Amino acid sequence: MLIYSTIKEFKAAGRKSFALLVDPDGHDATYFEHVARLGMDAGIDFFFVGGSLIADDVLELCLSVIRSRTKIPVIIFPGSSLQINPNADAILFLSLISGRNAEMLIGRQVTAAPYLRKSGLEVISTGYMLIDSGKSTTALYMSNTLPIPGDKPQIAACTAMAGAMLGLSLIYLDGGSGAANPVSIAIISAVKEVVEVPIIVGGGIRTPQQAIDACSAGADVIVVGNAAEKDPGLLRGLVEAVHNC
Repeated sequence: MLIYSTIKEFKAAGRKSFALLVDPDGHDATYFEHVARLGMDAGIDFFFVGGSLIADDVLELCLSVIRSRTKIPVIIFPGSSLQINPNADAILFLSLISGRNAEMLIGRQVTAAPYLRKSGLEVISTGYMLIDSGKSTTALYMSNTLPIPGDKPQIAACTAMAGAMLGLSLIYLDGGSGAANPVSIAIISAVKEVVEVPIIVGGGIRTPQQAIDACSAGADVIVVGNAAEKDPGLLRGLVEAVHNC
């Protein structure tokens, strides 16, 4: 089954899902095998693979190792147009709708489109929205854009509404890797009120209660990376909290 169809079916059934975000940079095959086992043991729904900056050429290795060790769908969450690889199941085709950097809105997408067409990947159009997390993150620096203020839910709602009206299939609310705070409940709730497409929320979620709060506010997919990768017990707790929400 196609990944987007699965996400929509989960949403229609009221089932929340969990994605483990893996940044390949600086890691090797042993680490990727470890992450694959963690994901399987915890019962995650998806692997998201990518990063704002992958200095080492390890994306293909990461995808190959994870797919050889598990049946869990692998989705590229690209930090640049260079992060296209057919060894994944799908790719989030991101448009940074929260910013005003034309390269991130449409420029790099134009460059990537012919490669994506040949890749065989399922391409899922995604309205990516950076939300102020109380800390400058790599995503903010690399995108050269200002985030939506964390206390301005109406701005977030109108931005998400515009993205949905433009035909984007997903809305991704992200505080960024290493975010000091998770995306606020007020912002998630405001976006939930105005869009019918699935909502992904990531960045700054470090406890099961924060995951529950995000799901209760309207998130359909919860994404956690650094904190969960290092603590198997925390990962299991987060997945359980999301699945029981």
